[in-house]
Amino acid sequence: MGVGGFWDLLKPYARLEGPDFLVNKRVAVDLSFWIVQHETAIKARARNPHLRLTFFRTINLFSKFGAFPVFVTDGTPSPLKSRARIARFFHASGIDLSDLPVAEEGVSIERNAAFSKCVQECVELLELFGMPVVKAKGEAEALCAQLDSEGYVDACVTADSDAFLFGAKCVIKFVRPNSKEPFECYHMSDIEAGLGLKRKHLIAISLLVGNDHDLNGVQGIGLDTALRFVQAFSEDEILNRLHEIGSGDSPIFQGAIKSLDDCVPVSSESSLKIKCSHCSLCGHPGSKRAHFKFSCEYCSTSNGEGCMKKPEGFKCDCSSCDMDRREKEQKKQENWRIKVCNKIAMESNFPNDEIIKMYLCSNHGDFTEKVGPCISWGSPNTEMLVDFLAFHQHWEPSYIRRMMLPMLSTVFLREMAINPVKTLLYGQYEFDSIQRLKIRYGHQFYVVKWKKAVPALGSIMNSILSEESDMQQDVVDVDESLDIGDESEGPRIHVEEGSCYLLTDENMDIVRAAFPEEVNRFLHEKELRESKRKKSSSLRSEGTNEKSELKSSRGVQLSITEFYRSAKVQIQLKPGEDLPRVSDSQGDGTSKEKRKVSNPNLSKSVRRRLLFK
Repeated sequence: MGVGGFWDLLKPYARLEGPDFLVNKRVAVDLSFWIVQHETAIKARARNPHLRLTFFRTINLFSKFGAFPVFVTDGTPSPLKSRARIARFFHASGIDLSDLPVAEEGVSIERNAAFSKCVQECVELLELFGMPVVKAKGEAEALCAQLDSEGYVDACVTADSDAFLFGAKCVIKFVRPNSKEPFECYHMSDIEAGLGLKRKHLIAISLLVGNDHDLNGVQGIGLDTALRFVQAFSEDEILNRLHEIGSGDSPIFQGAIKSLDDCVPVSSESSLKIKCSHCSLCGHPGSKRAHFKFSCEYCSTSNGEGCMKKPEGFKCDCSSCDMDRREKEQKKQENWRIKVCNKIAMESNFPNDEIIKMYLCSNHGDFTEKVGPCISWGSPNTEMLVDFLAFHQHWEPSYIRRMMLPMLSTVFLREMAINPVKTLLYGQYEFDSIQRLKIRYGHQFYVVKWKKAVPALGSIMNSILSEESDMQQDVVDVDESLDIGDESEGPRIHVEEGSCYLLTDENMDIVRAAFPEEVNRFLHEKELRESKRKKSSSLRSEGTNEKSELKSSRGVQLSITEFYRSAKVQIQLKPGEDLPRVSDSQGDGTSKEKRKVSNPNLSKSVRRRLLFK
């Protein structure tokens, strides 16, 4: 939720980032937002959609984007938030808001049981993944913002714009794994540079237009009006000014300004100065009679016959008119500001100090500055995950293991980057080589070949290769036909020279950190292949050019003059030969030339012209 229209206001200042932006970055994820988004996206289309998409989205975020997610859950909502939720429900149900129960001070209404159950199931799934889960005292976006502002994470993943009010520095609205579109990343520094708004300015806007804790705000003030109003004050004084206006302590309400015309300070010079007369012909200072004979200094015509007639919409640029326009504009702005202040003063208990205190609070979790939050990433408990998902989702164990392999391979590569000791993935597979570079949905990956080292003797896990025949059926059984964008692509089987390999798509930076020599070898071989391809293509192009030139020299259609010149017999005199002999020889060869001219390849009209020429 958050402030209405806030994202539209900030959208021009969003950075469009690609998947490499999240590599090795710690991101705080608003888990409640994920669950709500999942329910609305594929409601009634799949079994337990909150578990299904949390499963796939976590794998994509960890393996495809290379991020380290920290999941944050909601705590007990504040009494103000509870009242706002009830008001929203009453409004959607068409119930009179006068019957709205008042939340007692310090008393909060717990979240509904169904939503709490979804959150708890997702937390169990994430803990089996080895992901850190932190619970907030109140709102999850508040703790996400605190973790970001205090440097525990590098960004927040939430669509609740209240994260900016709680002090977030970098907010990612959506992360779409299977999409070519980049995701929107909002930096507070860009918002400050573009709009001139800081954290307290944003809090003031939320108080004026309404937020999750006060749905109404100030009547008659929208987002554009609130933005224009708060931009006139600095961050240090904006909240104090709202208190002064709301309590009636502002000079506007103390009699210092009795009317709208008195709000503009008038200097002694401007009060004593009388506006000079202007010519009705040219519009410049002076009289029409004087300008009729001689042109004024502003017109200065060359023939000296007098001033020119002013065009339509003319505005005088003299100092007197310029000062008058500035005073009118200033008076207009002050009148508008007084109207806004009047609307604010009509609201009771404005601004709400409890809401301001909540937004400015820096303690939204059960930890202190000395003892920070417990954030650590462990290895997935594969067998417990298989049992958990088989029970809740009715998935086959082979399908679960197949979908989990990209995450296990990412964990393996990261461990190899830290401690390069020769170990096996899944206890069965070893790194073989990089097959190729793959681009999917605009994202680049290395396709890594994993070779089975030894058979799984006594292992609880079944061999993925032996279960490949059942995988396709498993996919159908778990609603694979549904077009759910967050579902990840599992490993593929590749047979080469009688050996079977597993192929997985891995993040390029993670592979380079784990196996730099293999990456260098792959890039070197790729350059060699490209150079050979360029040489062969250049030779091929040269050959085709020669053939095309020969064909063009033979098959180009000539003009009629060139055609006659080439078709007729050219008579050349030999040295010592006189003209009569040449004419005789020409006459002797007439029949032969006619036979030559009567070539069936020539058109009938051309042959006729040649014969009678």
